[in-house]
Amino acid sequence: MKRLFFPLFLLLPLVAAAQDFRSWSATPPMGWNSWDCYGPTVTEAEVKANADYMAEHLAAFGWEYVVVDIRWFVANDKAGGYNQTDPVYVLDEYGRYLPAENRFPSAAGGAGFKPLADYVHGKGLKFGIHIMRGIPRQAVVRHTPVKGAPGITADQIFSPGEPCQWLRDNYTVDMTRPGAQAYYDSLLELYASWGVDFIKCDDLSAPIYHAAEIEALRKAIDACGRPIVLSTSPGKTPVEAAEHVSAHANMWRMVDDVWDQWWYIPHLVEVAEGWYPWIGNGTWPDCDMIPLGRISIRGERGEERQSRLTEEEQYTLMTLFTIFRSPLMFGGDLPSLDPFTLKLLTNPEVLRMHRESGRVRQRFHRADGLVVIDSDNMRTGEHYLAVLNLGEVPVKVSLRELQVKGRPLNLWTGVRVPRSLTLPLHASCLMAYPD
Repeated sequence: MKRLFFPLFLLLPLVAAAQDFRSWSATPPMGWNSWDCYGPTVTEAEVKANADYMAEHLAAFGWEYVVVDIRWFVANDKAGGYNQTDPVYVLDEYGRYLPAENRFPSAAGGAGFKPLADYVHGKGLKFGIHIMRGIPRQAVVRHTPVKGAPGITADQIFSPGEPCQWLRDNYTVDMTRPGAQAYYDSLLELYASWGVDFIKCDDLSAPIYHAAEIEALRKAIDACGRPIVLSTSPGKTPVEAAEHVSAHANMWRMVDDVWDQWWYIPHLVEVAEGWYPWIGNGTWPDCDMIPLGRISIRGERGEERQSRLTEEEQYTLMTLFTIFRSPLMFGGDLPSLDPFTLKLLTNPEVLRMHRESGRVRQRFHRADGLVVIDSDNMRTGEHYLAVLNLGEVPVKVSLRELQVKGRPLNLWTGVRVPRSLTLPLHASCLMAYPD
């Protein structure tokens, strides 16, 4: 009998599509993103330096993604106001952006991001990129063909309506037109060939929730043959779209960009109130990047600096992000990380809570600014409690008021929590106690 052989590589797209995308982010993703440090100007050398640091100092604690943020395809990039009037775009023959070779030398000769992704993978890490929804305006002007859609060109699938208001690189893709899905499929085919593991797609959620293009991305990722985590950005993602976004994306932004000023933290707490039921099962409401350490080296908000948040405020930010189980995307420059911030990022018990807990809920929000959030570890039977002082004066609270028996452990310090707590303004306490 003659045996028939079917090439295994032809089955890989079917296997990836059959696998639930939620399994690709079974716990909240953790990584580094270039935006807070470098805005739209990050270079290959800087990405590698941050990957090197992550591999050496953070990977053992679960940090794994290295993400190149906005406008890696612009050769004459500009910090402190990226909407320049004369951008030099780099596109291929199918109207798809390519890395600017003057910033990413290994992309020369049409290699794209594959050499840089290979470098990151060689460190045991994963590689991600930022993209904008839609199709490049330059592709529309040039009438570039849409790969996989014979006879269709970019000018036949775009819509001038609903363009991004804050970045004018792309037009909306009209998903009702022939060739529209083929365009998104061609993007993901390209990114998969580079070895991309994570995509942050911008202008999907606000001020307009672009359901059709979110669905197009989901279909394209599932068809590309590679597990790629999808992050939608920026917020405010409408809570009314929770069922839809959780059916298509691994993580989604709840708010606009978060920076190193205190008011962002109470704002996050307020917005988060609508998202507690949607935490877990491989999909995650996203508090945005962590603006700690050395930021704005060539950034978009202020001059180069160490985070303006006080140490107490930094503890509170990390307490909120971790008990809420937000994805953790660090925004500071890793090679110049200070010891205090490194300690915040590598506390093993806090990160275990972030990884293993469930049933997260806000217990109450008092008029004096005291907020209490709790969660459970179904594996160990532990309970976790975060007590945040969002007010402008110190607050007192007892373990009895918090209905905590015994003497819980402060996860940040490793010491027992006193029976009566006095929290200075903007301070917090994160504790664990047995069932």
